Amino acid sequence: MRVLMLSDVYFPRVNGVSTSISSFRSVLGQLGVSSTLLAPAYPQHNDSNDAQQQIVRVPGHYLPFDPEDRLMRRRALREQLRQLDPDSYDLIHIQTPFAAHYAGVALARRYGKPVLSTYHTLFAEYIHCYAPWLPSSLGRKLAQGLSRRQCNAVDTVIAPSRIMYDTLRSYGIQSHIEVIPTGLPLAQFAHGDGARFRQQHGIAAKRPVALYVGRVAHEKNLPLLLQMMQLLRSRQPDLLLVIAGEGPALPGLQRQVEKLGLQQQVSFIGYLDRQTTLIDCYHAADVFVFPSLTETQGLVLLEAMACGVPVVAVPAMGAAEIVLAGKGALPVAANASAFADGVGSLLSQPDKRQRMAQAARSWANEWSDQATAGRLRDCYERLLASKVQQSSEISRLTAPLP
Repeated sequence: MRVLMLSDVYFPRVNGVSTSISSFRSVLGQLGVSSTLLAPAYPQHNDSNDAQQQIVRVPGHYLPFDPEDRLMRRRALREQLRQLDPDSYDLIHIQTPFAAHYAGVALARRYGKPVLSTYHTLFAEYIHCYAPWLPSSLGRKLAQGLSRRQCNAVDTVIAPSRIMYDTLRSYGIQSHIEVIPTGLPLAQFAHGDGARFRQQHGIAAKRPVALYVGRVAHEKNLPLLLQMMQLLRSRQPDLLLVIAGEGPALPGLQRQVEKLGLQQQVSFIGYLDRQTTLIDCYHAADVFVFPSLTETQGLVLLEAMACGVPVVAVPAMGAAEIVLAGKGALPVAANASAFADGVGSLLSQPDKRQRMAQAARSWANEWSDQATAGRLRDCYERLLASKVQQSSEISRLTAPLP
């Protein structure tokens, strides 16, 4: 089976969408599903491995409000698609709702290919962060309407969690929806050198560390973690909050750290290499903290758990299916006091933290990338079979009478 994937984002841009695409493509290849990925070109990106990985880069526009991203130029994207032989792929998998969506749907209609889309991002809950001038209720309604139109234009929608399935149905989406979360390459996270990471970043061996990994974006609710650190300053004066990631909210968050006098309690370390330093970073942490309220899945929660790091997080949206009591996580309310109490209790009870670490590893083992990629392959096969059946039925109905 051959799949053409289109995405408005991919590495070196680091986020959950890039991680999901990479994880699925890697395992699908082992399961007999080859894929070609069209994604934006990024400045200073070394594309020497793209051809080997069947990645086609498309020139894009700079986005002043989000300089990490690129918007693929539609003319360049159309030209790249024209160069592809339609017989070289069996179906089209759209990963993002911008240029990739419209190009993918148009291509599917032109050549009669099955098309599906993964709904990675809950834009209705994010739009107020990027268009604060728009009344929140109106922005949410517009985003839901756009999602409804786009999802109803494809044959199948992939939702990363059951809660997302219910949310999409509430938007009025009629297309077939399958729940397939992004899986975890468990072996990748099993071993890391936390001591090495601490030494490299000047963190004392016994200093307690709370870790956040992810985009430093407005929708991630990160100011709550700074409020948590304020409350813990007297109870856990040595606690260090490490924020691994970058994003549009970073300058404002750094200014807030200075305003609160938390320069010695908060460390911004930027993006880390997923194969090496990020894994060491997870293993250097005592607790993982995650305040987001709008995750479609929350893959970093599972990454932390696979490394044996207990989680304190809000069980909201897709994260609610991961952040479960007794599964290596401490679910808390979305306020600084609840976070401070949760983190403080774990740091003051090493035995409890160790038990939760063991439970976290066991829970992460149930989210194997092999299992979830197998489910996606099966979804592809059903979609192809359905398309063949539809074509046969149309041919039968339109055949001339004998």
